[in-house]
Amino acid sequence: MRIHHINCGCQCPLGGALFDGFSKGPSARLVCHCLAVETSGGLVLVDTGFGLKDMERPSERISPFFRALNRPQFEREYTAVHQLALLGFKPADVRHIVLTHLDFDHAGGLEDFPDAVVHVMQAEKDAAEAQAGFIARNRYSRRQWDEVRNWRFYDRTSGERWHGFEAVRDLEGVPPEILMLPLPGHTRGHAGIAIAQGDGWLLNAGDAYFFRKEMDENPRCTPGLRFYQTMMEVDRPARLANQDRLRALANTPGAGVRIFCSHDAVEFAALAGE
Repeated sequence: MRIHHINCGCQCPLGGALFDGFSKGPSARLVCHCLAVETSGGLVLVDTGFGLKDMERPSERISPFFRALNRPQFEREYTAVHQLALLGFKPADVRHIVLTHLDFDHAGGLEDFPDAVVHVMQAEKDAAEAQAGFIARNRYSRRQWDEVRNWRFYDRTSGERWHGFEAVRDLEGVPPEILMLPLPGHTRGHAGIAIAQGDGWLLNAGDAYFFRKEMDENPRCTPGLRFYQTMMEVDRPARLANQDRLRALANTPGAGVRIFCSHDAVEFAALAGE
């Protein structure tokens, strides 16, 4: 399998380095770090970031609250369709989409790939449908996925574990080298996606953390992203416990697991440049 790191969204909240840790001006830069995985059965996308319709009609698909807070840049280049075209792929080449969760900046491109099977945790789809509370009503946008025809839903499993984490290993039609790891806390059905790569693993931790230094043995986070994570969490003990487990794995010598999150531009640049 060949893995491509693609940026399917640029968000520029006010706060500069207080959010991203490096910007010199008033605006920060957060990416939407997605993966395009070439397999023998076609392309597998891990998250989609923003979609073409988000760029064309953002006021219909993304809440005013998050448009003002996150300040997404509505440019076509920040879509999976555009990024895949640069790699020589068409939308029909995408056979499966495996989601970390259904937040507006992770699932906006689902309808750009109408032939793909979409894989997500059952608890996440349930929460997205219920939209209970202010944050849920604004983070989930039914318009982004109400035309999806082919869903596959998964429950948490007590089967064979992966580095101490629960793991869904039977994603229908997806190569067995791609696993879904339940990591609730940010949302009810949030998951990480692990992909076997050579003699090691690549782990997309989604929004289980937001800032690269959170995986250090002595973790720290910028004030802006600490606030954002707290605002968005649905289960604080679970979120922090999963961060602790990811941090322990990241700092285990010889584990052979490279972990990244969805929005850190420095992590993205390092992986995309390899």
